Amino acid sequence: MHSGSNDAIFDQYRSLIYKAIDSGDFTAIETLFNHNLSTVDLAHLLESTPSKTRILLWSFISEDNQGDVLTHLNDDIQQALLGKMSAEEIVETIQNIESDDLADMLQHISPDVSDRVLQLLPIQERAQVEGLLAYPEDTAGGLMNTDLIMVRADVNVETVLRYLRKLSLPESLDRVWVTDRNLNYQGSLAITQLLTNRPDELVSNIMSSDIKGIDAYADEEEVAQVFERHDLVSAPVINAEGILIGRITIDDVVDVIRENADHNMLSMAGLDEEGDIFAPVVKSSRERAVWLGINMATAFIAAAVMSRFETSIAQIVALAVLSPVVASMGGIAGSQTLTLIIRGMATGHITRGNLRWMLLRELGVGLLNGGLWALVIGAITVGWYHSVSLALVIAAAILVNICLAVLSGTLLPFVLKSANIDPALSGSVILTTLTDVFGFLTFLGLATAFLL
Repeated sequence: MHSGSNDAIFDQYRSLIYKAIDSGDFTAIETLFNHNLSTVDLAHLLESTPSKTRILLWSFISEDNQGDVLTHLNDDIQQALLGKMSAEEIVETIQNIESDDLADMLQHISPDVSDRVLQLLPIQERAQVEGLLAYPEDTAGGLMNTDLIMVRADVNVETVLRYLRKLSLPESLDRVWVTDRNLNYQGSLAITQLLTNRPDELVSNIMSSDIKGIDAYADEEEVAQVFERHDLVSAPVINAEGILIGRITIDDVVDVIRENADHNMLSMAGLDEEGDIFAPVVKSSRERAVWLGINMATAFIAAAVMSRFETSIAQIVALAVLSPVVASMGGIAGSQTLTLIIRGMATGHITRGNLRWMLLRELGVGLLNGGLWALVIGAITVGWYHSVSLALVIAAAILVNICLAVLSGTLLPFVLKSANIDPALSGSVILTTLTDVFGFLTFLGLATAFLL
C-alpha cells in the first residue's frame, strides 16, 4: 500500500497517533485523521491496530470518509465495524461509495440488516445494487460496476463529445462502449480516439472490436487473466443475451490478483487471507486448531506405516535415523511441484490440455534430481555407517520417493479441483501425508526385503 519515503511518512503519523492515544490528546488524532491521512492510509492504520484501539480510532474518522475507508478494509474488520451500526447508520456511512463496493459489503452482513439497507436506498441506486447482488461475489458480475457510458455506432465524434460534457464522468474512464439500440455490445471507443479524430467522423469507423465482452458468470480468476493478457484498463461485462450490463476496471482486478496471491500463500498454512491479524486469541486459536488436528491425523497415518516395520527398525537402528531423510526429500520435491502447478492453474497456463506434457516434464525433473541426490545421500550413508547395501537401499528409496512426490504434486491439484476442493487449502497437507507414507514404505520395505 505504501512505498519508499511514503512508508516513512506513514510510520511517523502512526507513531504520532499512538502517542496521542497514550496521552489522551484526541484533538491531535482528529487533526491527523482528517487533514494528513488519505482514506487508504486510514484503512491501513485500522488494519494495523488491535481491535480495542481500532474502535476508538474509527470514531475519529469523519462521516464523509468512513464509507471510503470501509471499502479498503479486509472482510473481517469491515464486518466488525458494520456489525456495530444500524441499517440507518450504514446508509448514512455509505452514501458516497460505488454500487459495486456497496454490493460487496451487503454480502458480508446479516440478511435482515442488508435487506433494511436496500429498502432505505434511493430507488435507482437500490436497483443497481440488487442487480449486482444477483451475481456471486467471485464472478465478473460481482466485480463489475454499472457506471458505464454507452454510445451508438451511427453517431459522430462531435455528438459523443457533446454528450460526455453533459455527464458526470465515472472514474477510470479510458473508453466508452458501443451498443445497438437494444444495448447489445458491439465494441469500444477509446477516449484517445475521440480526442484525435475529426468531429464528423462516425463512431463505426474508429471503434474497436478487439475487447470482447466478458460473460457475467465468468470466474474472477478468468477475468484477471483476460486483463493480464490484453493489458486492459477496463472491460465490458455482458449477459447471456450479449447485452452490456456493466464494466470491470483495473483497480478491481488488482484487488483480485492480490487476494488470490494472499489466498494461495496463507491457505497452504490453513489460514484465512481475509482474517484480522489482531483478532482475539480464542478466535485465532480456534481457526488454527482445525488444521493442527488434520495434521495430527495425517502424522498418525505416517506413524502407522512405520509401526508395521518395528521389527526391522529394532534390528537395524540406522533405519530410524535415516527414514526422515527419505520422507523430507520427497516432501520438498513434491511441494516444489505442487506450488508450480497451483500457480500455473491460477494463471491459466496449466490446464488438462497440457497436463500430460507437464506430467512427463516433472517426472524428468524428478528422475534427474532423484538420481543426483540418491548418489549424494548414498555416499554419505557409506561414510557414516560403512554399509554399501544400506546405501543402495536408501538411494533407491530416495529416487522412488522423489519421482512419486513430483507425480503426486502434478496430479493432486487437478484431482482436488475436480472434487471442488481448493488445492491451495488442502493440497500441501495431503501431499505431505503421501510423501511421508511413500518414503517410509519404500525405504523400510526395501530394507526389510534386502537387508534382513
